Amino acid sequence: MLAWNGGAASGHGHMPAAREIGGPGTPSPARGLRASPFLACPPPLPGAERASSRRCSIGGEEDMGRLQHHHRSRSASSLARSSETTATELDARSLGSTAAAAAASVAAAEAVECPFGGVDGLSRAELREAAYEVFFMSCRAAGGRGGGLNYYPAGGDSGGDGSPTIGAGPRGGTGMNVVSSRVKRALGLKARRSSQPTTVRSSMSASSAPGSPGRMRAVRDQAPGSPGKPRRPMTSAEIMRQQMRVTDQSDARLRKTLMRTLIGQTLRVDDGLRLQVGKKAETIILPLELLRQLKLADFTESGEHHQWQRRQLKLLEEGLILHPSLPLDCLNAPALRFREIMQAADVRAIDTGKASDTMRALCDAVLALAWRSAPGAAGPPGEACHWADGYPLNVLLYVSLLQAIFDLKEATVVLDEVDELLELMTRTWTTLGVDKMLHNVCFAWVLFQQYVATGQIEPDLAGGALAMLTDVATDAKQENHDTVYTRVLSSVLGAIRDWSEKQLLGYHERFGKGMVGTGIGAAMENALSLALTTSKIIAESVPGMGITSADSEDDGGGIGSFAGDRVDYYVRCSMRSAFTKVLENELGQGNSMIINRDDEPSEILARLAKDAEQLALSQRDSFSPVLKRWHPFPGAAAVVTLHSCYGVVLKQYLAKATCLTNELVHVLHAAGRLEKALVQMMVEDVADSDDGGKSVVREVVPYDVEALVLRFLRTWIEEKLRIARECLLRAKDTESWILKSKGEPYARSAVELMKLAKATVDEFFGIPVTARGGMVQDLAGGLDAIFQEYISFLASCGTKQSYLPSLPPLTRCNQDSKIIRLWRRAASPCQATGTSPRGGVYPGQNASFSGGNNPRPSTSRGTQRLYIRLNTLHYLLSHIHALDKSLSFFSHGRCSSPTSSAASRHLAQSTHFEHPRAAAQSAIIRVAEVAAYRLIFLDSHHSFYGGLYVGAVADARIRPALRALKQNLSFLVSILVDHAQPVAVREVMKASFQAFLMVLLAGGSERSFTTEDHAIIEEDFRSLKRAFCTRGEGLVAEEVVEGEALAAEGVVALMGQTAEQLVDEFGIAAYETTGAVSDRQQLPMPPTTRRWSRTDPNTILRVLCHRDDEVASHFLKRTFQLPKRR
Repeated sequence: MLAWNGGAASGHGHMPAAREIGGPGTPSPARGLRASPFLACPPPLPGAERASSRRCSIGGEEDMGRLQHHHRSRSASSLARSSETTATELDARSLGSTAAAAAASVAAAEAVECPFGGVDGLSRAELREAAYEVFFMSCRAAGGRGGGLNYYPAGGDSGGDGSPTIGAGPRGGTGMNVVSSRVKRALGLKARRSSQPTTVRSSMSASSAPGSPGRMRAVRDQAPGSPGKPRRPMTSAEIMRQQMRVTDQSDARLRKTLMRTLIGQTLRVDDGLRLQVGKKAETIILPLELLRQLKLADFTESGEHHQWQRRQLKLLEEGLILHPSLPLDCLNAPALRFREIMQAADVRAIDTGKASDTMRALCDAVLALAWRSAPGAAGPPGEACHWADGYPLNVLLYVSLLQAIFDLKEATVVLDEVDELLELMTRTWTTLGVDKMLHNVCFAWVLFQQYVATGQIEPDLAGGALAMLTDVATDAKQENHDTVYTRVLSSVLGAIRDWSEKQLLGYHERFGKGMVGTGIGAAMENALSLALTTSKIIAESVPGMGITSADSEDDGGGIGSFAGDRVDYYVRCSMRSAFTKVLENELGQGNSMIINRDDEPSEILARLAKDAEQLALSQRDSFSPVLKRWHPFPGAAAVVTLHSCYGVVLKQYLAKATCLTNELVHVLHAAGRLEKALVQMMVEDVADSDDGGKSVVREVVPYDVEALVLRFLRTWIEEKLRIARECLLRAKDTESWILKSKGEPYARSAVELMKLAKATVDEFFGIPVTARGGMVQDLAGGLDAIFQEYISFLASCGTKQSYLPSLPPLTRCNQDSKIIRLWRRAASPCQATGTSPRGGVYPGQNASFSGGNNPRPSTSRGTQRLYIRLNTLHYLLSHIHALDKSLSFFSHGRCSSPTSSAASRHLAQSTHFEHPRAAAQSAIIRVAEVAAYRLIFLDSHHSFYGGLYVGAVADARIRPALRALKQNLSFLVSILVDHAQPVAVREVMKASFQAFLMVLLAGGSERSFTTEDHAIIEEDFRSLKRAFCTRGEGLVAEEVVEGEALAAEGVVALMGQTAEQLVDEFGIAAYETTGAVSDRQQLPMPPTTRRWSRTDPNTILRVLCHRDDEVASHFLKRTFQLPKRR
């Protein structure tokens, strides 16, 4: 379509012929300089021109440097005087006149994302400015090779020399006949202006700055002091600078840098004064040249200079290290050195002077990275450098250039200068690693993106994108594609296809009422063409994107062809989406297709039938004519889908109907009328098809209302049970057992499950079917299994044994001297830490309870979650009982006669959920027990088992533990429901007594007791019992407390006996347990059963092990050889 000559990229072929002004007869040799249209330097100062002439006639390096200095100083002074507000006011005018369109374009552009990704650290504006710099450099360097540097000095205020005519030749600027644009003709784009070229006044003041080059006309104004002086045409460089929103200061810095770089390379004198430029664009590392040439003095402030410097370094990093065109080792020495310089530049601007070591290191690193050659590459090394040709940086820069072809004031218009701009852009191909095939893909994407960004109001842009996709399809069929082209091709085609299919999958809404005035047919046809074209290219040339080549072999338009099948899919999906939208509007909701409103659902169904018929008419009149190009009967496919959708809603309505009423008859009549109208439309649409539309007619399922209820009754039960099981599985995956509110202190999943079960039972008995047979039992059996599985899930919370501390080894107490024991007792209040049963360190009592007499509850989150499980079990138990009653009542019928009432009451006593109720009762005991042991042995470890009687009994009594226990009991009562409180408090009491006994019998080496401690221990245990009698608030009866405390009281009584008495009782208990008959017989070590009691020999032995007494120690050593504590 657009065969851009590859030679243009290297400065040959389509390069505009430069025009020389001046010659042998010119008074100053400086007029013999050749300047490209892209580097229009200011004229030399008066006087300095002759001095420059004399210096240049001498020749030599010194004269060369002075000439370069002359250009730099003159360019800087001239460009500094140019008003920076010109570009600013230009952008303001361009944006201000199209504010509404710009806002709409931004919103529309968000719908399609860039398929090339992005580069970190560079914004779109910075990429655009970098692209302009590459463009300017490429065209400037190519200009030197093609015909020298055109330099147009400004003369006096009168005469032809006073008005610069930069590049006004046939190919030097915009002097060509732009209306006859070859590109716009090829793409089907219309010319938008007359043949007069874009012009600009020589002064370029803010008041006369051009607006949008594509909309300017030739206007002749009067310049100050120059009556009748005409405006000159804008050069391509000026158009690009304006299109890419480059400021005067940035442009001036760029021109100065390139003048120094290109002229300073191989300037020599021959045949008078003639400048020969020998440096190619592909050999210039532009960011490095900018860093070398531009200093802090070239910027208005240091912050701007630092930001500019960081952008140049970031551009080098992206092109050389992050996205290089040639593979790079991550440990490459120049790359590591470059990163060090980058890190330093992030803090402050680096010194770029000639004597700077940092700058020399930067140059060495950049040159080493840029002049690498591919392994095994043919040809001599050093032909071209690689700093901006890595993906995706190269594509992003090139796309930024291509986006400059659109008018700034009217975003849907392509500039009439597009031919020349595109031709000049080809000169960046070598630098960016772009070729014709990659250009075609990028150009197609830019046209498509602009079509979307402008709200799809200009079909010519879509047509242009389709025209470029034709070239892309041809290119894609070629073999041996490089990796970058394959990635760009797949990304662009995938993005266009995804966006187009998104429009088509809901075309009733997207091309409906909102696009009446913009042409439904054109917009929809463009979307279809884009979707089908990209899908076909993907299927034929891009494997691995979900479409096989076999799908696109048939190019016909019928069902079974690639296009026909895709369009059929679009029709059906869009019709379903449109019907769902109508249904949601009728129901007044947006997230459900189940009719669950009580306000006349029959009226809703009747209105829905009329709306469905109007939807079918809209499809026939507005959309089918467009779709028939690819589908033989799109209307029939839409009607079948609509018929099926309404049938689904109708079945849902019948599932909730209780009896045959007038409202039901009204709905059935409406459904019959709709079915008749839809069938008629379908017959008309398939009349001209080859097979009479048999394939689509077979899809129609008649509304067999009478058989629906009986046929789907069992299916309805299975579906409801499946939904309930999904709710159960979802609860297993997501339930966190966290208290949501005090009003609902149980798991949300249980509420959802029981609501679902109740709704299922109610709906089941609402279906007017008399012969249910064994379906009631099937429903009850399914719910029974689900309830049991959920209760088992609730009870899976571990065991109490996991919270019990391990028993320490049996030892005998040390018999320390009296002085040492007094010292230990004095030091025990200062003890700050201890060891938890799991090996952790816990704070001691004095440190833990130093905050006052009202400690905060120590109930952990895990224990609170167990309380929620208890509440949930009681919630399930009560609702299962209510559900059981409902099932029994409805399954045996509502008995109204006196003779059948007794039988009905008898039958109502039968239960359907015996197993879930028994499982719930067992689970309540289990969960309460685990929660109690966790509360006492884990949450209260620091104050109970870990702190009670540690060191000395008198200094570590039970009062702190009781304060914490009372707080925890209050917290327990505040969370648990009334039915769950008694069993929970009772289990906490049992766990507390167990912990108290373990302190006395398995307290470890930190605890020892004497007979004098018995009174204190007995008093503490009475206090512990009182805590449950008083703080239990009547939840535990006093006789229950006394009964549970019997075993502990027996052990406490042992603490008051002497060592001799304990030895005697141990002997009696051991003889009774082992059956020994002689005192001389060696007693075995009694087994540990954890069933502590006064008569248990292991219990008595542990009392002896904790007795700080010489008799006890001697007995343990003599009988069991127990070691002393360490």
